[in-house]
Amino acid sequence: MSLAILFSIPVFADETANTEAIRIEIEKLRETGGLSIHGIEIATGNALAELYERRGFRPLWNDVDKVGMLLELVRSSHDDGLEPDDYHAQQIGAALRAMRSAGTPAAHQVAALDLLFSDGLLRLGFHQLYGRVDPTNVDSRWNFNKRPVGPDPIQKLQDAIDAPSLTDFANTLYARGPLYLRLREGLKRHRQIKANGGWPVIPAGPTLREGMTDERIPTIAKRLAITGDFGGAATTDGDVYSNDLAGGIQAFQERHGLDADGIMGPATLETLNVSVESRIDQLRINLERARWVMGGIEKDFVVVNIAGYRAYLVNDSEIVWDTKVQVGKSYHQTPVFRDDITYVVMNPTWTVPYSIATKEMLPKIQRDPEYFSKRTFDVRNRAGENIDPGTIDWSRLTRGNFPYTFVQRPGPANALGRIKFIFPNEYAVYLHDTPSKSLFGRSERAFSHGCIRTENPFDLAERLLASAGWDRQRI
Repeated sequence: MSLAILFSIPVFADETANTEAIRIEIEKLRETGGLSIHGIEIATGNALAELYERRGFRPLWNDVDKVGMLLELVRSSHDDGLEPDDYHAQQIGAALRAMRSAGTPAAHQVAALDLLFSDGLLRLGFHQLYGRVDPTNVDSRWNFNKRPVGPDPIQKLQDAIDAPSLTDFANTLYARGPLYLRLREGLKRHRQIKANGGWPVIPAGPTLREGMTDERIPTIAKRLAITGDFGGAATTDGDVYSNDLAGGIQAFQERHGLDADGIMGPATLETLNVSVESRIDQLRINLERARWVMGGIEKDFVVVNIAGYRAYLVNDSEIVWDTKVQVGKSYHQTPVFRDDITYVVMNPTWTVPYSIATKEMLPKIQRDPEYFSKRTFDVRNRAGENIDPGTIDWSRLTRGNFPYTFVQRPGPANALGRIKFIFPNEYAVYLHDTPSKSLFGRSERAFSHGCIRTENPFDLAERLLASAGWDRQRI
């Protein structure tokens, strides 16, 4: 039977016959491990079977309004960068139109539709909660473990179907915070820009500074206006690179992680000319990455945008503060994970990791006999006792023969600065202050061994510790 015939028959009738037809299909699924409904592969297998087994194989979708809600939910997945047809949008739409007309379908047709609808909802729910793509297929080093939605995900699905509004239930279940919603809104905005014709390509030319004249100025102004970086009271003066236009370029540079100097050089020109289609792809990719890590997040949290070199504090689902950060170098990448901030250390010591002590510090010590007189490190033996570094023959030591630990004393020169924020994790990564303040002036800030150096750590401490009675003066 073709889909056109299947979906031309609408209203559901004999409950007993329908239930028996669903049971037969589920048993077929259990026996063969797969199920195809009129050429459409059912992807949710065991979860689908368990859902119907729990309810005695009774149909789930004999309410036309509920099917309408399902179609609305599936179509709205487009706003999250997903493909509604992955969740049977066309088939659900055709079936809904048929259900609203006339006719009584046979039991096997009822079963086919019911299973197809449930598979669409199950598949969409899984993709929204955990992502459409398995991140380990993209990056074998991926380290973030998926967090289950709860102890009984099948019951959650039943709760969704029973809810007065599928969309409201889903929005609560998928809650991922304001950063995800910003990405979602950005996708919508860029799709609208594409529908309006995109933005113009700016021709190559010399680097532009304020006051210079260039025939590309009107094109640059139009390009910036489309993305909201230049407009309103801002003006251009013919072909002159005006103060207002330089301000628009600066706003664009800040949004894209470039040096925000208002000078339109090669890097800024290249970024301006990235197509709207590429930006839409980027937004869809980042929505997917957000689904990998931000599901079930609390209303209060700190998030580090590793690629963007910024950290954000979110209170009651609103971004209330942000700061620049420095993150891991390309060969010491900051890992992706999530954990609870449990305590703060003021005036910390720094116990140098073995790899840094032997790979980076030992060769310097062997070249410079005065190394320790210039730096604030203690040398400790395996018993934890301080040893006079002058009594050690450093030339005899190697990576495989290194019985010492270096501990940097507290103070302004300490690599961790004056404060660190601890969220115990297997990577020994944390947020901390740094004496390397000048590096925050760089647009790209990958300098650390994996930890996250924070430009304004005392502002963060004041906000995190306020409820415990700590103000800036006490800190």
